[in-house]
Amino acid sequence: MSQQPLPGASTAMTMGIISIVGALVCCGPFAAIFSIIGLSSAKKAEIAYNENPELYGGIENVKTSKVLSYVGLGLSLVMLVLAIIYFGVIIAMVSSEIR
Repeated sequence: MSQQPLPGASTAMTMGIISIVGALVCCGPFAAIFSIIGLSSAKKAEIAYNENPELYGGIENVKTSKVLSYVGLGLSLVMLVLAIIYFGVIIAMVSSEIR
C-alpha cells in the first residue's frame, strides 16, 4: 500500500516560504497573513495525519512548514515594530520642527 501526500502540506510549506520572503523583501507586517494561513494548513494536515498515519506520508514537511511559518510570523512582527519606530521618529521630527 503506497502512502499519499498529506493534503495541505504543500500549501503550508508554500505559505511559510512566502511569509519569510514577504517579511524580508516587501510586505513586512502583511506577511503575517501568509504565516497564519500556513499554520492553519499545517494544523489541518497534522490532524489528517493523526487520524490515519498509515495512509499518509510526509509529516516531516508539515513540521518544517510550521517552523517556517513561525519564523515568518516572528520576522513580520519585528518588521511591524521597526515600521512603528520609523514612523514614530518621523512624526516626532516633524512635530518638533513645527513648534
